[in-house]
Amino acid sequence: MTPRRAPASPTPTRPAPVADLHERVLTWYDTHARDLPWRAPGCSPWGVLVSEVMLQQTPVARVLPRWEAWLARWPEPGDLAAEPPGEAVRMWDRLGYPRRALRLHAAAVAIRDEHGGRVPEDHARLLALPGVGAYTAAAVASFAFEQRHAVVDTNVRRVHARAVTGAAEPAAALTAAENRLAVELLPEDEATAARWAVAVMELGALVCTARAPRCDACPLLDRCAWVLAGRPAHTGPARRGQAWAGTDRQVRGKLLAVLRESAGPVEAAVLAGCWADAAQRERCLDGLVADGLVEPLDDGRFTLPRS
Repeated sequence: MTPRRAPASPTPTRPAPVADLHERVLTWYDTHARDLPWRAPGCSPWGVLVSEVMLQQTPVARVLPRWEAWLARWPEPGDLAAEPPGEAVRMWDRLGYPRRALRLHAAAVAIRDEHGGRVPEDHARLLALPGVGAYTAAAVASFAFEQRHAVVDTNVRRVHARAVTGAAEPAAALTAAENRLAVELLPEDEATAARWAVAVMELGALVCTARAPRCDACPLLDRCAWVLAGRPAHTGPARRGQAWAGTDRQVRGKLLAVLRESAGPVEAAVLAGCWADAAQRERCLDGLVADGLVEPLDDGRFTLPRS
């Protein structure tokens, strides 16, 4: 009969270097975190969801007044769901990428109709909401409900790339390896993991920035793999800034601005005055209609979507 072995000594769930990483970043965050309303203890899960959608590709300074106005008008998902989707587009104003407003409206309708008006706590149900992708579902589950999920945005990817892997910049697109690393770095405790997620994001936004990292202010300076390697230059393809002047994005924005500022439907002739290039203007108007951001009426006028 094979003798029973004595139980092995438990191995630590986190090696010391990772525990040190957590302690440094979380301590830094305690002192340097920005005072943002969607991080306040009393912020609702709906407020967190709205902030996460608005903050995609949009800086905090532009989001703050829009978020406050949005929550003042629609403090609960059902309040927004009761309005036509065009009102969400109108309220979105100039935040950019206005299809996000339609997605928020569709999510609000689903929350009202399928979840009793409450943002679901379950990650899978969050992910099933219209317009909610992997990042947003993980962020809301973490920041609104203190769950343990890898929340990986551009700022987080950059901190991980430099501090852990020694690269100047992350890959052009999120990789499976990056996701695995983000999961491996999560603290085991759910509440600590949620705080870690936002702390790393804040470090990337304020210190470990893309163009001019403030390494001397970084709590990871003496253990950052990129710094220890001599700050090697980025070897991948250069990231190009998005042009604006003269692009279809500018034309679409001008057309939507006229519709947002109008109390009712707009004549085609009024929209024609937005942009001199008729071919580009019509192409952009057709695109707005196809995206559901503009609704053509039988009498030739145009309006924000009504249903």
